Amino acid sequence: MTQRPALFSFLLGGIAAVGFAPLGWWPVTLGCLAAWMLLVHQAPTRKAALGRGWLFGFAHFAIGNNWIAKAFSYQDAMPHALGSVAPALLSLYLALFPMAAATVAWKLRRPVLDASYVLIFAAAWIATEYLRGTLLSGYPWNPLSEIWLPTPFAPLMAFIGTYAMSGIAILAAGALAGSWAKWWRLPAAVAMIGIAGFSSLTYNWYHPGGTRNAPRIRVVQPNAADEQRPRDDYAETNLQALVRLSGKPGPAPRLIVWPEGALRYLPESGYPPQYYAETPGTVRRRIATVLGPNDVVLTGGNALKFDAAGTVSTATNSIFAIDATARILGRYDKAHLVPFGEYLPARPLLSAIGLSRLVPGEFDFAPGHGPDGLDLPAFGRVGFQLCYEIIFSGEVVQSGHRPAFLFQPSNDSWYGYWGQAEHLAQARMRAIEEGLPVIRATPTGISAIIDAQGRIVASIPADTAGAIERPIPPAARPTLFARMGNAMAVLIGIILALAAFALRRLAR
Repeated sequence: MTQRPALFSFLLGGIAAVGFAPLGWWPVTLGCLAAWMLLVHQAPTRKAALGRGWLFGFAHFAIGNNWIAKAFSYQDAMPHALGSVAPALLSLYLALFPMAAATVAWKLRRPVLDASYVLIFAAAWIATEYLRGTLLSGYPWNPLSEIWLPTPFAPLMAFIGTYAMSGIAILAAGALAGSWAKWWRLPAAVAMIGIAGFSSLTYNWYHPGGTRNAPRIRVVQPNAADEQRPRDDYAETNLQALVRLSGKPGPAPRLIVWPEGALRYLPESGYPPQYYAETPGTVRRRIATVLGPNDVVLTGGNALKFDAAGTVSTATNSIFAIDATARILGRYDKAHLVPFGEYLPARPLLSAIGLSRLVPGEFDFAPGHGPDGLDLPAFGRVGFQLCYEIIFSGEVVQSGHRPAFLFQPSNDSWYGYWGQAEHLAQARMRAIEEGLPVIRATPTGISAIIDAQGRIVASIPADTAGAIERPIPPAARPTLFARMGNAMAVLIGIILALAAFALRRLAR
């Protein structure tokens, strides 16, 4: 392995991606990380450490983001051939963050791999992964902590959150890397068993209450792919499918949830007539026909904004709440927009060289005001996270307005299967962190009802039309992470760094 360290770093990074959904082979990821940490420690120069860190990250993110290639087939104004290289192009940037963590650990290493090296590596990984999730609008897709979802360690996210749990993964890998040193074996085993036991106890203690007499949630998945959007009858056929799958009223109030962009007709009144393919009042009344007196529909759709001349200047990617009287009870506008999907960075430059957004549209979307929600009769406060917004740890709940659950409509049809499974996994992580159920509705899958512990109560597979209806899972008490947010990542990172330097002083 040490004869070709650059090549092995590259291979280890690519193989490490199998720990994420849909495969979930987390022991493989830990083994790859352990071997890579050894390679970084053995690097003879800073340049070698930089290279081993960057090559690992490049392969790791290129494999984990392979689903992005499919997105380029949905917009004729964007070169389709670019999809074959897009994951690699993105990874040129993303690889800088593992490279930085590796370089910090190498710079502060000692001649023999010891506990202080692992602790510093873990602290540096926490810091760099947090930066990856915040710099340049952030891209925290597939945090390393996602590998813990199939394990008893997952409930620890309720205490320390996603980024700190990624540091725990580095600690676990470091324990493997140091297992050849005799003194590592007993402390590493005791630490891992202790953490697993604590997690299991937490899992049982954290169980929320029962669901008796709870209002019901009905998730609708019409299996309408994005390719249908250019068809003239898309808006009508999709609305018919959504209404047909919405079921019939029952004795309990129902919250019926439709996917992102489900409603292709404009539901709001007040626009110039030429913008309507169907009158908004008629659209809302058609929706209301499937509602009982206490039922509400939450649907994705668009709202238009006009300039002083009365022409459309921009639009919002929105969620509308519509009741049984065909009234709009409220609207949420997506705040964290997707670069290249909902807006084009440096539009004049990129448009001039023939690049457009990944999804059809003549102008960029306008952002909303951040995480928000609506108070709905019979259902309490519903928090909203529209599609991509759910991946941002610590940014999904409005401060001081904790909802009963989070609704995440999404359009994952252009993600590819790996992307759909990875998106679902990250929604489960937000549920654990916040102690809140998450309800996902997508047009082609994977739609799901997730409880406050991140467990999937019910789901609809990808590429399947259907609906699921269950009592709304109850929220748990606010978790430590819900109270502290990513201050926990900062705290854990500082503790790890201080522990590393304390061990060094003791060794002297």
